[in-house]
Formats: sequence, structure tokens, C-alpha cells
Amino acid sequence: MKIAVLAKQVPDTDEVKMDPETGTMIREGVDRTVNPLDLHALEAALCLAKNHGGNVTVFSMGPPQAEEALRECLSLGADDAVLISDRAFSGADSWATAVTLAAALRLSGPFDLILAGDKATDGETGQVGPEVAAILEIPFATHVIDIACPDQRHLVVSRNLDEGIQKQRLPLPCLLSVLSDLNEIRLPTLKGYRNAWKASIRTLSREALGLSREAVGLAGSPTRVVRIDHPRFTRQTEKYSGTEVARGVERVVEILRESALL
Repeated sequence: MKIAVLAKQVPDTDEVKMDPETGTMIREGVDRTVNPLDLHALEAALCLAKNHGGNVTVFSMGPPQAEEALRECLSLGADDAVLISDRAFSGADSWATAVTLAAALRLSGPFDLILAGDKATDGETGQVGPEVAAILEIPFATHVIDIACPDQRHLVVSRNLDEGIQKQRLPLPCLLSVLSDLNEIRLPTLKGYRNAWKASIRTLSREALGLSREAVGLAGSPTRVVRIDHPRFTRQTEKYSGTEVARGVERVVEILRESALL
């Protein structure tokens, strides 16, 4: 089984900052890590390759420093890694990102299975995986929490939905985006680290993928962040303490009566 994993390097912080002029994320000066759900996708790929035979290739689209994320994936056991990097890719929305990733998968494939995290911590859209599948014209499933391989041509997956757990049978090739309930992420070994930093990582540019400038990056993005607003909390408060507590209770009753809630 030939498996591809889509891994994104994301800011290692909860305080994501946006450029108000361009509507894109500010990544300079921020520590980076592999998107956590993508690591669950990698773990699933490694287990499937071990149990059913095959190899695992990790793809990451980003600036040159995204190579760090790929080497982390290699240290965990991935067989190969591909960096998709070009200044023309900057500012891409989920669709332009999917177009670029799909081109890289076509060039490097075909793959029997493509795995990705259900969403990234920086964008939270959950759109890239399904969009890649749509471009490649293969079936897909989201919110995956269990994967079974009954034969060499199909997968049976469990999906965690609001209505409950749904089982779905998909033919190969297909794409799955996974949740953290799927598995536990393994830790890298010292040998894994050594092999990862010695490994050669292939880099694919826009020209190598055969994509036009109009199809990628900000130019190829049909969606834009036109405005960024931060929530403001403007609450009027009254504080009662000590001997004023009784008056505070009376005041609460007055407010509830005025609001017709009591």
C-alpha cells in the first residue's frame, strides 16, 4: 500500500496573529510545530504500512523552514518526505492550497491512500482534505476515528458525527481526514532523529508542478480575509461585598424584575 500523508507546519502558540492589511497569518518570530491532527494521520499511515505492507510519504506545503516539520515526520518513521515550496504559493487559501497539494500528489503518485488531519490549528477550516479529494476525483471521509482494512481494495472507517458514529466503506484510492481519537502518537527514537536529519528531502516548486501563477497562492485564492475584528467586552458591573451583600442581593432582584425574568 502506497500511502501519502499531508502535514502542515503551524505556529506553536494559541496566540495566532494576523496581518490586518493582507489578512494572512504572521509567521515570523513564532515557534513552529507539526499540526497535531496530522501526526495522528501519520501514525495511522505507519500502522497500516506495517500491518499490510507499503511505504509512507509525507507532503508539506510551506516556506523553506517547513522542512523542520518533515524531518520530525521522518524521525517518527515516514519513509520519504516532499517539501512543496515556492514564493508563488504564499497567501494561498484552502482551495489554492488543495490545488497545489493535488498537483504534488499526482506528480509523485499514484497513491492508494491519502491521510490528513481533520483540520489545522491555525486555520480550523477542515476544507483542504476534502478539496484535495475532489480535485483528484477520489472518494473521501472526514472525522475518522477508526480504520479497518478488510481487503486490498477497500477500507471501512468509523466517523464521529453529531448524530453518532457512522461506518463507511470506501474503495481505494481514497482520502481520509482523521481525529485525535483514532490513535496515540508515538515518540521519536534517537535513531529516528539521526536518520531524519541525514535524509534527503525533495523540494517541488511551482514550475515543477506545472502550475500557472494565476492558479496558486494569493492569485489563485477565490476567498479573501477582508477584515479582522477582535471581540470587545463592554460590560457594566456593580460589586457588593462585606456589609453590602444584602443590598447586592436586592439589586439583583431589581434587575431581574426590570428584565421581566422574575
